[in-house]
Amino acid sequence: MKILNRLFCLMMWVPAHQAAMAAQPFPLAGTWALVAADRLLPDGARLHDYGEAPSGLMMIDSEGRYTVQIYQQGRPRFASGDKKSGTEQEFRAAVEGSSTHFGRMAIDEPSRTLTFIIESAAFSNWEGTRQERRYELKGDELSYRVPARPDGQIPLSVWRRVN
Repeated sequence: MKILNRLFCLMMWVPAHQAAMAAQPFPLAGTWALVAADRLLPDGARLHDYGEAPSGLMMIDSEGRYTVQIYQQGRPRFASGDKKSGTEQEFRAAVEGSSTHFGRMAIDEPSRTLTFIIESAAFSNWEGTRQERRYELKGDELSYRVPARPDGQIPLSVWRRVN
């Protein structure tokens, strides 16, 4: 009888535990404002990647769905006023001066790893990919390193929680 009681308790505990875990919001849920969008060079130097004062916003919901936007300030406006008839320089500045993507995020707190499961991105090569990023969380400041670029430079994003 003791075995049946223990088995019954275990069978009741597992669904209750799973429900409690599912009810907890994603640890990084909230709205985050961009503090820095830099790049680390192979020699250890740190430079701005999106200008002196980039702007950006990252929003993460309670289930880990996210959206990220990073923009370089001072990008030239399209002289024609129509994004479909921009010049080569205007298109280049628009693409190189922004980074946007959305999807789902997973977190592994013990290894300090974020995984971005990217559904759609301005840089289409990222669509459908999973990207792991080492992160640090200090109070309301979150920073993570993007995978190294082909030239060895490592983008670094720093965010501050605003709610």
